[in-house]
Amino acid sequence: MIFCINLARVVFAPLIEPIRAATGASDATLGLLATLVWAGSAVPRLPTGLLLTRVSRARAILVSGVILTLGTAFTALTTDPTLLLLGAFVMGCASGVYFIAANPLISELFPESPGRALGQHGVASQLAAVAAPGIVTAALVVGDWRTTLQAMAVAAAVVTVVFTLVARRTEFPDAGRQDTDFLGALRAQWPIVVTAVATLGLTTMVWNGVFNFYVTYLGTVGIEARAGRTLLQVTFAAGVPAFYVSGRLVDRLPAIPYMLAILAAFTGCILLLPALGGFWALAGLSAVMGYVIHSIFPAVDTYLLGSLPDHHRASAYSAYGAGMMLIQAPGSLVVGLLRDAGVGFPTIFEWMGGGLVALFAVLLVLHVDGRLPETARA
Repeated sequence: MIFCINLARVVFAPLIEPIRAATGASDATLGLLATLVWAGSAVPRLPTGLLLTRVSRARAILVSGVILTLGTAFTALTTDPTLLLLGAFVMGCASGVYFIAANPLISELFPESPGRALGQHGVASQLAAVAAPGIVTAALVVGDWRTTLQAMAVAAAVVTVVFTLVARRTEFPDAGRQDTDFLGALRAQWPIVVTAVATLGLTTMVWNGVFNFYVTYLGTVGIEARAGRTLLQVTFAAGVPAFYVSGRLVDRLPAIPYMLAILAAFTGCILLLPALGGFWALAGLSAVMGYVIHSIFPAVDTYLLGSLPDHHRASAYSAYGAGMMLIQAPGSLVVGLLRDAGVGFPTIFEWMGGGLVALFAVLLVLHVDGRLPETARA
């Protein structure tokens, strides 16, 4: 299920150039297309948190599968550019519902080692990102950019049915039944929620802008589109071991220092990116950058879900998810607007890196001063 859910979020990165060729869309429009997927992932997160005070995690996951199936089918069939943007938004909504329901459920199924469990779930998610460029390339051989979405719609319908059948035969933990006071959870847990939102939201806003325009950027430094999709695939592939290893490390290491180390490493990658040229140098940086950025996802999820009490877990996590995604989502749109305004990629990356340096400095000072929460409030 997570494979199809995450594929819907990342598939537009390798599809940007084929859609540009087919429609003649501008960088700003393509950036908006990618942004709407992530905005769609942000919008239903708070409502899903409210929903989970009334319905089971499994039922919410089923709803996410239905949304994904309908949204992907609609996007694959539409011919109107405006409706294409709407379809991308609906596809994103499916992931918003899914992650808010599934991640708390996973941490409750494995309370002794939430980082390991979330890391393994992340591996399955990341395999979709790794496969996305190859899936798009194969689809372009037999059809056009719509072929990818048509196949995804069929796959989403199948896995939703399979999940429903499995869920009926599974006994789930009852920890979520205590989580019935949404606003009370936010009032109690706002320090750790704000810390997680600031750390991951701003970092992934940069990442969102980078990976959605990565193939386009590589074309400006002499890397052809097919090779560019390969490098994008390398970046995503490095996330597979990152989720696995990081999920285990965060169960053993202090959360805040570990997250700050990841942030510092990713900042270095962004600042180094415009200084490198040639396929192999960029391949090496792509691997390192992909490993580093994907390490932060299980780290932050475990920081929250591993310490939030049962009666606050899904509600507080949904607030974090909504805030983080709303900050992250505009990354592609910002890059697209800057490109249409004539700003070069090296300058954009320098600005991004400077912003991350400022974020790291602020978080480090607050941590040294003891003002960042190490765990959730009991």
